[in-house]
Amino acid sequence: MSLIGCSAEKRACVTRTRRTSPSGFLNNPQMDDLDVLQQRCLLNLRRRIREVEAHQQEVCTSLRKDGDTLSYQGNSEEVGCYVAGDPLSKENSFFEVTIVDTGVRGTIAVGLVPKLYRLDHQPGWLPHSVAYHADNGKLYNGNPVGQQFGPKCSRGDRIGCGIHFDNTDSSVATVFFTKNGKEVGSVEVELTPEGLFPAVGMHSLGEEVRVNLGAEWSLEEDESAMMVDSHEDEWGRLYDIRATGTVLEYVGKGKSIMDVGLAQARLPLSTRCHYYEVEIVDAGEKCYIALGLARQDYPKNRHPGWSRGSVAYHADDGKLFHGSGVGDAFGPRCFKGDIMGCGIMFPRDYILQEHADTDESAPAAVQNVLYLNEEEDEEEEEAEPGQDVTRVTVFFTRNGKLMGRREMTLPPGGLYPTVGMLSCGEKDLNTDLSTDLNMDLNTDLSTDLNTDLSLDQDLNTDLNTDLRTAV
Repeated sequence: MSLIGCSAEKRACVTRTRRTSPSGFLNNPQMDDLDVLQQRCLLNLRRRIREVEAHQQEVCTSLRKDGDTLSYQGNSEEVGCYVAGDPLSKENSFFEVTIVDTGVRGTIAVGLVPKLYRLDHQPGWLPHSVAYHADNGKLYNGNPVGQQFGPKCSRGDRIGCGIHFDNTDSSVATVFFTKNGKEVGSVEVELTPEGLFPAVGMHSLGEEVRVNLGAEWSLEEDESAMMVDSHEDEWGRLYDIRATGTVLEYVGKGKSIMDVGLAQARLPLSTRCHYYEVEIVDAGEKCYIALGLARQDYPKNRHPGWSRGSVAYHADDGKLFHGSGVGDAFGPRCFKGDIMGCGIMFPRDYILQEHADTDESAPAAVQNVLYLNEEEDEEEEEAEPGQDVTRVTVFFTRNGKLMGRREMTLPPGGLYPTVGMLSCGEKDLNTDLSTDLNMDLNTDLSTDLNTDLSLDQDLNTDLNTDLRTAV
């Protein structure tokens, strides 16, 4: 019995210590090590194959890709489209595109598309795709007809796109878009099995963007940015000017008079909001900064004061331009640190029409027009026979002192605060569209304009209550 048990035990020990090859022959220790190494290599190879299959190559057509920069290379009839190699995920749920140049038409689209998207179509045009289009501010959600969604975007703006993965329905994704770090809106999109891939579309010569597929964004950051940058909403039109908080920054080329940067307020001045100021923080190379008022459809490539329906005080030469490319001597030049102001003195019998004509219709019209009438008619419009004409007095200040005034016809829709810039380096303008007139300036205006203003406490309170442009 003991011998049999011992023999069985020995056999068990041998069984535990030996290996067999697939052919059944015994392997020596060196062969065992090679077998383990081969198995590990095979596992690594299979893993790499799975990674390659999961990671698709990025694709693009009619575009040139140089690092993270995309530029349009088509013939303006072809759509250029770029699709990233990886879909958005919980770990990487957001990307951002910076507009370097809007080109001829600014037809730049940023959004998400399925894996096998047709590259001859803008993102958002075909089913299961969605995109925010910069040229008209519309959202295209699987349809070539867009819906009004947000503001237009121009050079220097950052358009972001991401997915909120907290949706309980796995077949639907909540896609959101941002402009300059602030959320514009969101939409529900059907989620394809492969996921949704970052995509950029272009459709006109000169368009160029910079793509950041690793951008980060959070709701908390957006809420804090809204508190700081809420003043951006005060401007109905921004062309070659970027608004950050109360600061306006020139982002144009500054090489010719056609490179004017224009910022126009969303709402016109009124009897309750009739004055605003601008502090020059950086004069740039030439200090080609102009502050004034202009009609709603003022050309985007004309300095305030150069075309009809506008008047402006120019900082570089101290001249006043009133619907003409030739200015009149008006006041001293303005430099870094100077505060320029502009306002309107309305006639006492003026009937406020802003609630009927401006608050509802005007903002929408301004918001949705980047490429406006390019006319250069420098003559002020003449009233038609029988048409009521309102004459107002526009005044300008420098560092709180009255510089002078100019009478002009109030165009239909009113006069909008408008700031122009033209030279590189004009980085910052600290704009205050919520400025109150002080007592000394009110007194100067009362004397200089021969108005019958009573500067008692009641009237002064009325003048200085809510003196903001409501933009």
